[in-house]
Amino acid sequence: MSSNATSYKQLKEDFVSNLSGGPASEINYVIAVGPIAFVLWSILQSRQSFFKPYKPLSFLVDFLLNVVAPLLAMTLYASTPLLLSGLILVPAIFVYALPSNPSASRKKPKLPPNAQSQKAGALSVLSTKPFLTTYRGSMLIITCLAILAVDFRIFPRRFAKVETWGTSLMDVGVGSFVYSAGLVAARPVLKERAEGRRTPLMQRLLYSMRHSLPLLVLGVARLISVKGLDYAEHVTEYGVHWNFFFTLGFLPPFVALFQSALKIVPSYAALAIILGVVYQFVLETTSLKAFILVAPRTDLISMNREGICSFVGYLAIFLAGQDTGMFVLPRSINPRSGTSNGTQRTTLLLTMAVWTSIWTLLYFFTTNFSYGAGLSVSRRLANLPYILWIAAFNSAQLLACCTIESIFFPSFYNATDARTEREAYETATSKVLKSFNRNGLAIFLAANLLTGLVNMTVPTLDVTPSVTMAILVGYAGVLTALAVALDSWNISIKL
Repeated sequence: MSSNATSYKQLKEDFVSNLSGGPASEINYVIAVGPIAFVLWSILQSRQSFFKPYKPLSFLVDFLLNVVAPLLAMTLYASTPLLLSGLILVPAIFVYALPSNPSASRKKPKLPPNAQSQKAGALSVLSTKPFLTTYRGSMLIITCLAILAVDFRIFPRRFAKVETWGTSLMDVGVGSFVYSAGLVAARPVLKERAEGRRTPLMQRLLYSMRHSLPLLVLGVARLISVKGLDYAEHVTEYGVHWNFFFTLGFLPPFVALFQSALKIVPSYAALAIILGVVYQFVLETTSLKAFILVAPRTDLISMNREGICSFVGYLAIFLAGQDTGMFVLPRSINPRSGTSNGTQRTTLLLTMAVWTSIWTLLYFFTTNFSYGAGLSVSRRLANLPYILWIAAFNSAQLLACCTIESIFFPSFYNATDARTEREAYETATSKVLKSFNRNGLAIFLAANLLTGLVNMTVPTLDVTPSVTMAILVGYAGVLTALAVALDSWNISIKL
């Protein structure tokens, strides 16, 4: 390798190293652009039936609101996210003030091929809720956008992953990915309980390994490609060989083991808190923290100490997400028969608000120097403050998405048969967000491949802001087109 290439690689590594992040409040303002843009989408759909039928113009507006708006929030409007939110709210208020389209309620959305043959029937115990699709789709979009944008100068350094202590946009992104995976992992547990059966531990472990193996293979493939192509990497993020796919791959079997602990501690949230507290206690009372932060890299374990040790924190985050899934996935949060759909939705919103408050208060008392323990957030350690921050943040995001759905699309939770509910789901769900959610891991893999391709072909540190935005919008367009195409062709890629 030439000296110029070596020095440029070092420049890129330095560009994402030794960063301290920014205030959590600013991250909230930036992320809030997504839900606010979805408010405009919801008004356009509920009042004007803008996305029925789904035409090229519908796709363009869908793309601009749910993909380009978050991209602008983390780049051109990074210093003024509230201004961007205001610019989105103005047309939202204007469209809401317009007379509603009388034909909107009469138009029925075109159902996907796998649902067209579905007849009106009894509602299942578990439903696919629009606000969960919105939350997971928007979370994945922000994550995919950030992994490429971070390599350009237009992306503020305070949004990139911090070196050791602090909060940043990308730090909340990686934690949210794990929390979201935990949330949907509650579905098979709920289904098992509804059917009154219990899966033996060994069977759960075998089932979990089938999910783990593809992720571990992807981890090995990423390791070989990064080392083989001499790609710029941030060693203190996970270690010399470890990467995020290994973290994701090892989660399922450990979660299967922890499911047995529910006999003793009947709550995933309690398990998450206990695990986080014990891990934090070990960090504070032993040499583990010093080992993770400053130990020499002399063997395989010390070379990958960040990835191995932070796995405990990510496991706690996964369990916290699974606990949320246990009450947001079921159709009825209140098991009493005869309770109206409206009351069930109100109960769900109140429960989500309570849990958001609980996680937020725990985070406050863990990190506040005046009234709490005064601990600092560390994604590198995945310590207790980081666990609580991710849980509080995602609980708030879910609450926002559920509130938007409840206001603009009450027909979904008031549906009385399966076909009506499916039609209401299609009406209340963005095609773009649904497509990202459907093949989330495959799209995330494609985003990683495209990010590598761009970095190997474009001097990302030297391009102008206009060229940067053209590349990022093009990249976002390719990912979105791929996701929507897979959904339109009814293809689900399970990894």
